[in-house]
Amino acid sequence: MKNTQKPYIREIKGDASFRKFYRKKENKFSSIIVKAYREKNQNLLIYDSINKILNKNKVFAPRLYNEKYTNNFIEIEDFGDETFYKLLKKKTNKLLYFKRIIEILNKIQSIKDRKIKNFKNKNYTIPKYNRKILIEEANLFCNWYIKKRLKKKEKISFIKRFKKIIKKLSLNLQLKNNVFVHRDFHVSNLMLIKKGIGVIDSQDALIGNKAYDLSSLIDDVRFQTSNSLKKKIYNYYLDTNKKINRKKFKNDFEILSVLRNLKIIGIFTRLAIRDNKRDYLKLIPYAWKLIDLRINQNRIFDDLSILLKQFFRKK
Repeated sequence: MKNTQKPYIREIKGDASFRKFYRKKENKFSSIIVKAYREKNQNLLIYDSINKILNKNKVFAPRLYNEKYTNNFIEIEDFGDETFYKLLKKKTNKLLYFKRIIEILNKIQSIKDRKIKNFKNKNYTIPKYNRKILIEEANLFCNWYIKKRLKKKEKISFIKRFKKIIKKLSLNLQLKNNVFVHRDFHVSNLMLIKKGIGVIDSQDALIGNKAYDLSSLIDDVRFQTSNSLKKKIYNYYLDTNKKINRKKFKNDFEILSVLRNLKIIGIFTRLAIRDNKRDYLKLIPYAWKLIDLRINQNRIFDDLSILLKQFFRKK
């Protein structure tokens, strides 16, 4: 007779999305239940589709065990609790671990699959990261942060100039949108597992610019690194991608880093106001530092720099 125990289920720490996560333990088997009452298609169906593409290409992502889409949840592989964020906090030779991460990034960027069948047996095609999406994301800065920081007249003036500048920056991107982009590639979404490095939170993946995920990793608002380490990680990536046009790549890396961190300031403000997740506000000062780091190195940001200094002398 089998010794079966009643499953033990407890809620675990979530992320910035509408999802909730639970660890289910039954006998010696552990899994994660992902619940999504809103944006189900993105948070359940697309998440699993992207994970399938990653696993097909030997990038470890949580495998699907069970789906109850009508009941708003999927059950997936448990990658444990050891994120690279936690690991790097304890390590002194951080570059060594970032080199391992770059190897995974290179693997992800070599993925050629663009389509897969989801668990509803329908084809899912990864969309392109077009200019419209990029501009919409940057506008989250206006929609949430600016609305709370500026008076009505100032707000109108700022938003008008800001949108022109963002459009101009997006038009100055020089690389093609032709690689798999995780779109939230940072150390909190990378797990140390027995098989190697596991990749989570991939539901927003698009086909986009080769510089995007590297900018997300290096200019990570959650994990502060020295400028010296940032340069070493950047240079190691270039050393492992010899065919890259370095001038074009640097241009796009800096633009995408700035646009991403403007977006993040907007999203973190939204999380605080709409969802009462006020801890995210603590990360905004470092997001400003990352923006300053990039706009002070490139004349392409002169208009943006003037605008931000005019309205936000004290960040």
